Amino acid sequence: MSCHAYIPARAGSKGLPGKNIHPFAGRPLIAWTIEAAKAAKGVDRVIVSTDGEDIARVAEAEGAEIAWRPTHLSGDTALPKDALRYHYLEMAEPDRPEVMVLLQPTSPLRRSSDIETCVSAVASGEWDSACTFKRADTNPYRAWKIEHGAVVTFIDDIDPWQPRQALPDAIELNGAVYAVRAKPFLDDPGPGFVIGRSKPVMMDEARSADIDSALDLLIAELIRDNLER
Repeated sequence: MSCHAYIPARAGSKGLPGKNIHPFAGRPLIAWTIEAAKAAKGVDRVIVSTDGEDIARVAEAEGAEIAWRPTHLSGDTALPKDALRYHYLEMAEPDRPEVMVLLQPTSPLRRSSDIETCVSAVASGEWDSACTFKRADTNPYRAWKIEHGAVVTFIDDIDPWQPRQALPDAIELNGAVYAVRAKPFLDDPGPGFVIGRSKPVMMDEARSADIDSALDLLIAELIRDNLER
């Protein structure tokens, strides 16, 4: 199956200005994602979806193609799913991929093997989508909420004081890899990438670092330094 990897990289970033090309471990942040995508078996093309000329220059220097996204898909409320759909439909029909992968540049510690696992699952035809997860930071059985000024358990009628071993496993998306088959993706009306029959691909907490602030960047660099030792 043909497979295109898309890396969404808008120019605007509120938490960390210039985030997508901010230095990370000696290279622009987006370079780590481009490198992992290019090395992943099964990925035919690596395309950066952007509205920023500086981002485009860096991405091209790293060997990625550029797909310019229009203004209405470049604002703070723009959804990556809408950008992917736009780029897919803008392609001539013979060039359209059967599998698409979304790789956010804010997950620099993912490996090409994480991408390959998701792509192979979707390409097999057994799954409509495959996404990377990590163990949930907070088990929902231990979450609380405020109602009428008082705290109550987030889930009704459960015991939040149970030992960890007695709780069901809880996982959450880590945002590193989303792979989808094109037809279910286009047919799905929702905003997300957990589409149809979806395979969870687990990543450890350390490599699930997601960068949205200067503190996130510092922590991810420390994690990377320790992973490399």
